[in-house]
Amino acid sequence: MSDLLPVDTVLAHVLAAAVTLPDPQRVPLLEALGFVLAQPVVSSIDVPPADNSAMDGYALRAEDASAPLTVSQRIPAGHPALPLAGATAARIFTGAMIPPGADTVVMQEDCSEVNGKVSFSSAVHRHQNIRLRGQDVRSGETILQPGRVLRPQDLGLLASVGCSDVDVYRPLRVAMLSTGDELVEPGEHSLREGAIYNSNRYTLAGLLRGLHMEPVDYGIIPDSPEATAEALTEAAQNADCVITTGGVSVGEEDHVKNQVERLGCLDLWKLAIKPGKPLAFGRIADTPFIGLPGNPSSVFVTFCLIARPFLMKRQGVDEPAVPSLQARASFTVSKAGRRQEYLRVTVEATSDGLRATRYANQSSGVLRSVSASNALAIIPAGRTVAEGERVDVLLLDLLV
Repeated sequence: MSDLLPVDTVLAHVLAAAVTLPDPQRVPLLEALGFVLAQPVVSSIDVPPADNSAMDGYALRAEDASAPLTVSQRIPAGHPALPLAGATAARIFTGAMIPPGADTVVMQEDCSEVNGKVSFSSAVHRHQNIRLRGQDVRSGETILQPGRVLRPQDLGLLASVGCSDVDVYRPLRVAMLSTGDELVEPGEHSLREGAIYNSNRYTLAGLLRGLHMEPVDYGIIPDSPEATAEALTEAAQNADCVITTGGVSVGEEDHVKNQVERLGCLDLWKLAIKPGKPLAFGRIADTPFIGLPGNPSSVFVTFCLIARPFLMKRQGVDEPAVPSLQARASFTVSKAGRRQEYLRVTVEATSDGLRATRYANQSSGVLRSVSASNALAIIPAGRTVAEGERVDVLLLDLLV
């Protein structure tokens, strides 16, 4: 086992090798969700562009509030305001400009208007219920930095400063290859003896699309050196990265590893991780290559932990790491392992904090263990876990 590489070592190596593609593009803001920002965005305006009312109510000078005031104007949102006449108030609505001369807004629930005069039932303080010009964004301020995956709230922020389009990195083209003569595609009415359905293709395609990347599907590659070499060569010529599932272990029919070494180079092979030990990383010509294991849970776990941060950094993401949380274990690990293990667990909120319950069958071939779980519990090599002990967990919603 001494030749197995620690997860942190492998992750540091692949991230150091992840070079962002230097070809940004401009897209309409409405189509920018999930893209990675390629240029800083600097606001050319203040937001809000003028002092405005945070409430429906009355705008006035705070010093005039001791006596009933004549209502001198009505200011709906989006309409200009006249200067406020002395000892008067203006009927004002949420979002409307504060009239010059006013310094406070009293919400309508604390006001009483009778015969064109308004009086106030609560204490009035200067500047209350006023949104000041530029309190959200200042003109000249950088509001978003490159490397950010654009979320719905980011699109709204960009729109608030007048952006109609934005510079982003183009989505990565990622070639997918499944290996194994035992694999058949879903849709066949019955399986031949010895065959299994190719679940990895669909897991991997979903993971890539979830990262806003473009899967380039090469289907199932026959178990032969020639077919493997041909598919790898073509994939490397047409994609920004090549990912295979299966074929990187030590079996006589595992041809991917040997062909990658023949066509390019293999920098890393075999991790001290469970599930997913036979992971490989290298290059085919100038195209990065990631060889994931063949077992379906191993594919999911190693993609999330190793392939995902590599691809995101190559896509231009500034911080691809996912923060961990702590939860109390509702399980025990009585025997310390020699590899860092990622248990598929369900994390739930309880009265004493988060609790993690382990899925019963942790076999690398049991895909249901990741479908039924919402987190991975990290069990470092050499460690046991007692029930109730805190463990680090990674939420799957942050990984996919």
